[in-house]
Amino acid sequence: MVMEHNIINDKGRIKSTLKGELYTSPTIFKLEKENIISKSWILVGFAYEVEKPGQYIATKVENENVLIVRGKDSVLRAFLNACRHRGAKLCSDSSGKTGAIRCPYHSWTYSLDGSLIGVPNTSHCREELVNNENYGLESVHLEVWHGMIWVNLSENPESIEKSLDAQILERFGELDTFSRYQIHNLQVAHRKEYEVEANWKLIVENFQECYHCSSIHPELTAALPEFRSGVGTQNSVGGGAKFDDNVNAFSINGKESRPMLKGLLPEDDRTYFGITILPLVFINLTPDHVIIHRIIPISAEKSKVICEWLFDPEEIAKPDFDPKDAVELFHRVNLQDFEACEWCQENMGSKAYKDGGILVPIEQHVSHFYDYVLEAIGMKMEMSNK
Repeated sequence: MVMEHNIINDKGRIKSTLKGELYTSPTIFKLEKENIISKSWILVGFAYEVEKPGQYIATKVENENVLIVRGKDSVLRAFLNACRHRGAKLCSDSSGKTGAIRCPYHSWTYSLDGSLIGVPNTSHCREELVNNENYGLESVHLEVWHGMIWVNLSENPESIEKSLDAQILERFGELDTFSRYQIHNLQVAHRKEYEVEANWKLIVENFQECYHCSSIHPELTAALPEFRSGVGTQNSVGGGAKFDDNVNAFSINGKESRPMLKGLLPEDDRTYFGITILPLVFINLTPDHVIIHRIIPISAEKSKVICEWLFDPEEIAKPDFDPKDAVELFHRVNLQDFEACEWCQENMGSKAYKDGGILVPIEQHVSHFYDYVLEAIGMKMEMSNK
């Protein structure tokens, strides 16, 4: 398959976007699910949520129900949330604690390490079933990276260091800037979910560029005035945005109410960093909290976004802790962004967008995302003068 990617002007000052069909085609979406989502490290939760033996998280990754559970040996493991007997879903609650994993259908029981330990009323074949690795739960690759739990459905995934650390290096030029925010020591204080009538790629594109910021983000540009120029933090290595002189915190009122996160340096104060972790995660670093977005592609034209605000647990434990000031700022940004993505999605099937749109110079770094998608789904992007 060939995807033409035109350069307009002899010096390539304007580049084209992906064609509209890549945002509407069920066939393309199927290719993305098979070759991107099912083969990538997907964020599913936080290690502190399953800190004690028996604690579990049940979620869905692509078309698979996945169970993440802390074993009695304190090892965190992931399995397909499906009984090996007749395929029943084992854990229906999104989280909980258990001493063993029992199927609600026929009471087959698994230990927290996934081995089959109980099969009622099967005396004639119990011995060949129990503790037989062929009938234990199907394992899923799991890694904890900076306190976040990531799973990968592929059989032989690329190492999480090669996949995720490489993106941090590309963003910052080194690992220390990201590491000193110590996300592994933070906890979620607030969570919002958004239903977005737009293709997941439009959401990624939107987060990666700030050309739109002066048009639709009055609160964001008031806090980060350099965003009014259209230059964000993701089109230069190590780039961060400084707060306005009258702003002391990344919040709707701009008033400082919490200390800086432990581990940060003086130069991190009054600075915001935005990071894209392909394919489906955004991380926003601020002096006193971290905001993480998780995209869940639903269909070619619909997505779900989970947004979580993380703070120091010592701050969360204080009687007067209230994250609403911080939450409100990015909640408004989210609503503005997602509405803009929906404006675009409505016309992705238009003949006006059949050959795609254009990227002006300050948003051309988004073309690297296009390359990533097209390479993964086996489409070739041809560069040709127009």
